[in-house]
Amino acid sequence: MTGVPVVVLVGPMGVGKSTVGRLLADRLGVAYRDTDDDIVTAEGRTVAEIFVDDGEPAFRALERQAVHAALAGHDGVLALGGGAVLDDGTRARLAAHRVVYLSMDVEEAVRRTGLNAARPLLAVNPRRQWRELMEARRPLYEEVATAVVATDGRTPDEVARAVLDALELKEA
Repeated sequence: MTGVPVVVLVGPMGVGKSTVGRLLADRLGVAYRDTDDDIVTAEGRTVAEIFVDDGEPAFRALERQAVHAALAGHDGVLALGGGAVLDDGTRARLAAHRVVYLSMDVEEAVRRTGLNAARPLLAVNPRRQWRELMEARRPLYEEVATAVVATDGRTPDEVARAVLDALELKEA
């Protein structure tokens, strides 16, 4: 498969990129791909295990490779891991794509994920760490975004509809 993604989803962990991405792919009649899933498949370990065993820099290197490969070779809906936008090269590559930043506030993050320790970057003080991550990442998500869609208080179906509307895409 060659081509470019129809839409790339970015945003924080737990925002619903995977759920909304699958809905969008179904509605658009295209394939869905998640770069975190690509990494897990290639490495045979979970993201959390990679963080613990090899550290964040090693994971980010794997993530950068997975994102670059997916941007170059996937022509469906693509969801990126929450920290993918930290890489300058990734942000530069995203400039050529339709990117939707799915946003949510900390209260929504607590409701959806419980901000539990299964998230490697939120293991100590989840609420504070989530806020700090978002303070650092929000400008990067906004930098790469073609459109921003708030997910707070919306169902995945409502978010998918809002993404399609924001990008003026028609269902298949």
